[in-house]
Amino acid sequence: MGSYYIPSNKLKGENRILYIFTGKSLIYTAVGGFIGFFAYLIFTLLQLKTAGILVLAIFALIGYGIGTIKMPTSGTSKLVKNVGGDSIDEIIVHYMQFKKNKKVYTYSIPRKEPSYADTSVTSPLVNFITGKTNSDSTKEENK
Repeated sequence: MGSYYIPSNKLKGENRILYIFTGKSLIYTAVGGFIGFFAYLIFTLLQLKTAGILVLAIFALIGYGIGTIKMPTSGTSKLVKNVGGDSIDEIIVHYMQFKKNKKVYTYSIPRKEPSYADTSVTSPLVNFITGKTNSDSTKEENK
């Protein structure tokens, strides 16, 4: 029997800055903290420094979540099938692109609105028995 090399993988994740931060999540945390910093300044002016720090931390946490959390792939809903496995920031970008480029095509068929005050209603059964079509009955109503 010959010897063989077993990889130890002791340095896994060493390229990360603080182990929980990937490059993308660190950027999103900084952006969230930057937005929270403005709220911190407003709360500091109102003599609510503790509330300002709390709001700053919440915005940074939201930024970290947007950069890190991925949509789960398990489930049977239509949403999970469409966006399962994508990170939250990708979902937000795709949603903004969809809203920006959304085109709605409608097809309208001109029709006469029914008059609910008219009491002469012909039923489909009466039209069938007399051999009239809907166009015949509408021609009689227009006279």
